[in-house]
Parts: sequence; C-alpha cells; structure tokens
Amino acid sequence: MTADDFRRLALSFANTEERAHMNHPDFRVNGKIFATLGYPNAERAMVKLPPEQQANFVKAEPDSFVPVNGAWGRQGCTSVILRAAKKTMVRKALEEAWKANDPGTAPRSKPKRNRLQ
Repeated sequence: MTADDFRRLALSFANTEERAHMNHPDFRVNGKIFATLGYPNAERAMVKLPPEQQANFVKAEPDSFVPVNGAWGRQGCTSVILRAAKKTMVRKALEEAWKANDPGTAPRSKPKRNRLQ
C-alpha cells in the first residue's frame, strides 16, 4: 500500500476532509481526526481506533498494525506500516476509525441515571 492509496481510502468515507496537523496530512469527519498520514515518517500512517478494535487489528495483522507508543497508543492510536499493509484491512481499520469519530454513526453510550431515581 502507498501513501496515495491510504489517502484515497481515507477520503472515500462520507463527510471526510483532508487537513494538516503538525506538518502532516490528517483526515477528519465532523472536525475530528480519525487518521493521519506520514507520521512519524513517510512509511507510516495512523488510524484512531477504539482500543478493543486496535487489539483486533494488531492481533490479526501484527506486521501492519502497531499501537503508537505511550498514552496515545493506549487510547487506540494505531500505526499502519504502509508497505506491509493490505488494502482490505486498511479499509476496514479506516472504516472503524471513521465510525468511532463520526457522531452520526458512533455507538451511543447509555444515558446515566440520576442516583435519586
């Protein structure tokens, strides 16, 4: 997979726009970043997954998906090693990241009950 392939896949999701953050391209839905390209280097991209999804992708494709170091990685930020990544898996990861960051498609949490009820 190339950086151009990643860009095309990321931009294929509804309401996605490309911007820049810290001198590298990012992809946003409703203003929220769900993926970046070229960080920490040109051979990588990042998808912002829910942690449980991150674990699934890392387990399924350990040569392609690696948690980002530190707190960002524990929160689901996942490096994509472009040269090793398969388009079908990257598309799935991008879709999960997009859904998790689009308020119109993200799963809703249950409303908290008032303690007095």
